[in-house]
Amino acid sequence: MHFFIYIIIFISFFDLFSQLPIMSPFAESLGATPFITGLVVGMYSLSNTFGNIISGFLTDRKGPYYILITGLFATSFSLFLYQFASEPFGLLLIRFIHGLVAGLIVPAAFTYSANRTSHEKRGKGVALSGAFVGLAAIVGPATSGILASKKNEVFVLGMTGSIMLALSILSLVLLRKVAIERKEKDVSQHSVHSIFQKSGVIKSFAGAFFLMFSQGVLAYMLPLKVVHLGFDTKTSGFLLSTFGFVAILVFILPINRIFDRVKPIYTLTFGMSIMGVSMLLLGHTDSLNLLYIWMGLYGIGFAFLFPSINTLLIDSTEQSYRGKAYGYFYAFFSIGVVVGSSITGFLELDATSGFTMTGIILLIVSILAITWRK
Repeated sequence: MHFFIYIIIFISFFDLFSQLPIMSPFAESLGATPFITGLVVGMYSLSNTFGNIISGFLTDRKGPYYILITGLFATSFSLFLYQFASEPFGLLLIRFIHGLVAGLIVPAAFTYSANRTSHEKRGKGVALSGAFVGLAAIVGPATSGILASKKNEVFVLGMTGSIMLALSILSLVLLRKVAIERKEKDVSQHSVHSIFQKSGVIKSFAGAFFLMFSQGVLAYMLPLKVVHLGFDTKTSGFLLSTFGFVAILVFILPINRIFDRVKPIYTLTFGMSIMGVSMLLLGHTDSLNLLYIWMGLYGIGFAFLFPSINTLLIDSTEQSYRGKAYGYFYAFFSIGVVVGSSITGFLELDATSGFTMTGIILLIVSILAITWRK
């Protein structure tokens, strides 16, 4: 049944990543101004943050099964709403609804998986889930880009909605058989304040934020650097795919056993440091061949960091309030992307400055993570 949860995680992130190449053109086709187009793109992440937090609280109260099912069905229907978008503000409302209900899925899915994984295998388990996230990051943008060019954006969103609806029905049948029964005494008594006092939880949240902060900078700056070097946008796609493929290899090869044998704080520090170094190298390299190598290095860092922050969260929480913790965890994911791309845009940094700033930040955070004991 773990594999089926991984499929849910894959489709959920496929929904996210498939929006990247098509939402801006879709908004512009409805007559949106550049400002409104930016709001349309960012609205999903904003409302998704609230959805993640709500999912965490409800998962602890009702159990991950019911929240997961609700999120899947609601997200599938929200994807069908795009066909009714006829003007920019209507699209903005649909984006808000889509992000909010989609935010219910991932915290519940990861909580469901974590609660059913033995402690000895939790590192390998989150590594495999990371492989499906990486796969969605590769397949999602490419699939939506190709289909949108042959059909249109609404077709892509409707197709994703149909897949999500089919998955919802399957989940209703398959997951009900293994739904974790909850007892009254299992209801969490932990306040939000007490969760944020745990060192492991804070490090996990910080890792999630800065992981996606770097992703936001990468998505903003890499295409600009590639164009500046005289290459087309297709090259940017290949470079991003390189990091995804390398990350997946680390996730699925026997090296993933390291996440069960080495303390997550050490693999977290290693992964974030490698990402920081790769960012510095990306900012000061003009050779396309070297850019591919540095993106592969970034993929290694990503592959070490993602399971580490998940494992830290699992080790630092109990089942009774793990859903709430995962809700905040993925809220920091969403916020990180927005902050990363926004800060670089606000400061009007070029690619070299943006990558250098991010690399230095990641290296500083990795040092703080390993030295901060309480």
